[in-house]
Amino acid sequence: MQKGEQHPFASLLRKCDAFPKQEAAEFFNRTSAGGAITLVASLFMALLFFSELRLFTRVNTVNELSVDTSRGEMLAIHFDVTFPRMPCAWLSVDAMDISGEVQLEVDHDVYKRRLASDGTPLDEGIKGKVGPSDQPVATQNGRALAEDKQKDPNYCGSCYGAQSREGQCCNTCAEVREAYRSKGWALLDVEKIEQCHHEGYKEEIDAQAGEGCHMWGDLHINKVAGNFHFAPGRSYQQGSMHIHDLSPFAGKAFDFSHTIHKLAFGREYPGMRNPLDGVEVQQQLKSADNAALYQYFLKVVPTSYSNLRNETILTNQFSVTEHFRETASPSAGGGQLPGVFLFYDLSPIKVRFQESRISFLSFITSLCAIIGGVFTVSGIIDATVYHGQQAIKKKMDLGKLS
Repeated sequence: MQKGEQHPFASLLRKCDAFPKQEAAEFFNRTSAGGAITLVASLFMALLFFSELRLFTRVNTVNELSVDTSRGEMLAIHFDVTFPRMPCAWLSVDAMDISGEVQLEVDHDVYKRRLASDGTPLDEGIKGKVGPSDQPVATQNGRALAEDKQKDPNYCGSCYGAQSREGQCCNTCAEVREAYRSKGWALLDVEKIEQCHHEGYKEEIDAQAGEGCHMWGDLHINKVAGNFHFAPGRSYQQGSMHIHDLSPFAGKAFDFSHTIHKLAFGREYPGMRNPLDGVEVQQQLKSADNAALYQYFLKVVPTSYSNLRNETILTNQFSVTEHFRETASPSAGGGQLPGVFLFYDLSPIKVRFQESRISFLSFITSLCAIIGGVFTVSGIIDATVYHGQQAIKKKMDLGKLS
């Protein structure tokens, strides 16, 4: 191959060049209209670029529905509720479900903080129930005397007919309660029980009158329909009946005004909203002798949330329907049990949220389409304007344009 001759392959590539080059600058004719179209096209292209960049960096959430096939799981309920006019000693938390499991006076992972009438905390929050240090001195002395008596090695307290075997002893108030519960009986008047006489429950109720209570904690229940409630008095299970002992509250009025700071069924995921968070209810009754029953019917929907790192959060959403009922006060010998009741049911449909983002290849493809499309359209507009101007100028030179 002689000097100056091109390689056959290079010559073939030159023939395939779709972008022929202009070597003589005088063949180009720049116009002010073309400059204006170029500036507008560049601004429009920049606008489309930043719009596409925003879509590329944004995380989208795609949801899909499926049948919930999980079995044997537990449901975690996180709650944080304030009762500004119900003392802690008056309240108990119970949970039950349609499988027959009952949790009475739940104190595991449940905390109470006594509040003054103006909402000021009176303690730092005590697990399960108010501690002995908050009871009257007379009650503590009475308890000490009872404990001395029960330390007698020959002491055998009566179970008051609830013993399950001959010779069974119930030396503490808790043992008497457990014996009654195992029989399915209600222990309605603890003041008549020797082991409970010095427990100080009645004195504690009177001492905390006029206070409020802040309750928070967790409940762990079976993943089946059921309810949990905040109600006055100690609870008992008698067969299939759920009973609260309201005998110490004779003549007392219940005010179940409440604020639900938080209620969640499981962990929270980004953007999650619980419809009862921040709900505040003030009790308003037609008669001061009546009591209030607040009912919340919740439809719980199993939910999973997967982020871009494929980390999955298993939780639940819920919808709610509220109902209020005013009844005669049970402390006056009638009506229904007052309180705040939350009934929940499980949906058979599961919702799955998946975070997604536009791929980088799709982003590059969109950018190429923007650049090519804008330049093509602006080129067509520029050519149309240029040839229009030339036609008008030609007519003006010939004097045909009046």
